[in-house]
Amino acid sequence: MAPGVVIDGRYRLLTRLGNGGMAEVWAAEDSELGRQVALKMLHARLAADQDFVERFRREASAAAGLQHPNVVQVYDRGESQGTYYIAMEYLRGQSLKDLVRRGPLDPAYAVELVIQVLKAARFAHRHGIVHRDLKPHNVMLDGEGRVKVTDFGIARAGASDMTETGSIMGTAQYLSPEQAQGHAVTERSDLYSVGVMLFELLTGRVPFEGESAVTIALRHVSEPPPAPSRLNPAVSPALDSVVLRALEKDPGRRFHDADEFIAALAATAEAPGDATQVTRVVPAAAYVPPPDHVVAQPVADDEDRGRSWPWWLAGLLVLVAVALGAYLWLREDTEPVPDVVGREAEVATRLMQRAGFTVDARNVASDSYARGRVADQDPDGGEELPEGSVVTLDISTGPTQVEVPDVSGITREEAEATLEAAGFETRARRRYSDSVPADQVISTDPAAGERAGRGSRVTLIVSRGTEPVQVPDVTALDRDAARAALEERGLTVSFTERETDEEEPG
Repeated sequence: MAPGVVIDGRYRLLTRLGNGGMAEVWAAEDSELGRQVALKMLHARLAADQDFVERFRREASAAAGLQHPNVVQVYDRGESQGTYYIAMEYLRGQSLKDLVRRGPLDPAYAVELVIQVLKAARFAHRHGIVHRDLKPHNVMLDGEGRVKVTDFGIARAGASDMTETGSIMGTAQYLSPEQAQGHAVTERSDLYSVGVMLFELLTGRVPFEGESAVTIALRHVSEPPPAPSRLNPAVSPALDSVVLRALEKDPGRRFHDADEFIAALAATAEAPGDATQVTRVVPAAAYVPPPDHVVAQPVADDEDRGRSWPWWLAGLLVLVAVALGAYLWLREDTEPVPDVVGREAEVATRLMQRAGFTVDARNVASDSYARGRVADQDPDGGEELPEGSVVTLDISTGPTQVEVPDVSGITREEAEATLEAAGFETRARRRYSDSVPADQVISTDPAAGERAGRGSRVTLIVSRGTEPVQVPDVTALDRDAARAALEERGLTVSFTERETDEEEPG
């Protein structure tokens, strides 16, 4: 695909926004409704695979039914000459992943954002849809700072048999323990992923990291997460308690639903610094601290140890089964792809080569990243690939170049609206014009038809109307002298004769 290509006779591609494992996303212009959309198109290599096509269609059907302020709106879906697409709401903002790359967020702001994510999840869950891949990459902020959850492409209806079993599909760092083991996925799996997201927003890192997806998955299953306050002292004990409950290994010990999670987060604003304040609000089981927070207990006698052994044995067998399953799932020798979005191209290339990958760099326009920086990568950072695989880096050439529309002859207000819709900022300068009426646009700088970076400023030259002139006094002049004096000032002269009783002197 390339800029200018028209999909289904309606959507003209403008600039490439991103590339995922299943689809490519472009900013496009909807010629029928005159608006900009995000067009998500199934990769050509997958379009021939009926399983992928069916999965893509399910995404469109599921997402189209979710009309909520915190869910990206789907406008249209279809197929054209073998290209399957979804047209959705275009957002000029950034993802939560972009936001957290700069460092931990203020706890109150992080809670505010996550509550909005939970409202989107709550709405989806009430419609029988489990997202299955909630992570900061899939949460956008619009121009007003409002959360918009996107990518219900891995979501499946709760009643679907594909939700009951199936392969591990989410990004490893945000997987629930049950997903890591290939078990049934429920609404509480989404709540776990939101808990990971909240942990990352509060601390600037995920609770479990590792050299491979297998390592990370095993840590989700077997290791307790640290309290966020150990990494960010600004996090209150009450908020620690909420995060750690969301990250319980056993789904039954997590929040019952998104409503309960939201209520617990709201209560942290009122808690006086005691983590038990939150657990009093929540009726379900309280959080059980990780080993480094456990109070010492008396050593059990031999009889007690004998009774507990089968549970330890069962736990060990589960871990062995998980490790074996993960090994079979990812038995090819793989490496995690570095996340280099936002880095300088030269630095990003070195990081990829050190990790054992081959770089395919291409230049793209970007409204979000400065010239010479990585605007996008395919695959995303954190995904696992065999050594020697090709990673595509999109290097920003600066903002998208957009043709300046012709706004001459219309009012300033109309011109400003037209230019802002095209992605420009505006300012106005006024000057007199003998040919253009007052408050109408004479011209622009840059001129109409020229191309300029999206977000750059276009100056409107707006008419003040005809320049006023001072009329000279010609009452003492004869006709020819009076005409000459007036025409010299640019005035059009006509004469009207009338009789007078006054006599000329002399």
